[in-house]
Amino acid sequence: MNVLQKVLVVDDDPVVGKSIDRVLASKGYAVIAASNGEEALNKLASEHYDLVFTDIKMPGMSGLEVAERVKASQPWLPVVIVTGYGSDAYEARAAAAGVSEFLRKPLSPEMIEASTAKALRERSPAMPMQTQPEEIAVPQPEAIEKGSTVKNIALFLAAPFIGLAYIVAMPFVGIGMLAWFGFKAVMKR
Repeated sequence: MNVLQKVLVVDDDPVVGKSIDRVLASKGYAVIAASNGEEALNKLASEHYDLVFTDIKMPGMSGLEVAERVKASQPWLPVVIVTGYGSDAYEARAAAAGVSEFLRKPLSPEMIEASTAKALRERSPAMPMQTQPEEIAVPQPEAIEKGSTVKNIALFLAAPFIGLAYIVAMPFVGIGMLAWFGFKAVMKR
């Protein structure tokens, strides 16, 4: 059994949580997702976490409000804001709340790792000591493929370009199919 540091990811987009999980799980972190602010606050009230990542724009409670509430109740707990809607006003409010870092999407694996390490390094000394750290059973794989990390990073970085290729290619595929069916119809006559 290993003791893992627990990271809570608050985002209404499950892809973000999976991306952060993919990067941090290989580094020995347990990543738990919450799809909104209310769910996140409930999880924080019932379990110990070492770090919180939160998006700003979510249904219901915003990520800035989540950060403010977390810092009010657990000032030692580092919070990292992740957003695609960054602005100076949001950044100023986040700084006033005491967040560790303000990251703008899209995130790279390096950004996720660096912000996690920085936030955990700069934890407030006011953090209460846990008498019994939570132990989480971690299945130990028989053998880890040597290229799996590189492959995952490559897929993570290539995904937006693959999606863009589909978006660009679809009109041409549609026009090609229409031309083919039209040609076949003309040849039948």
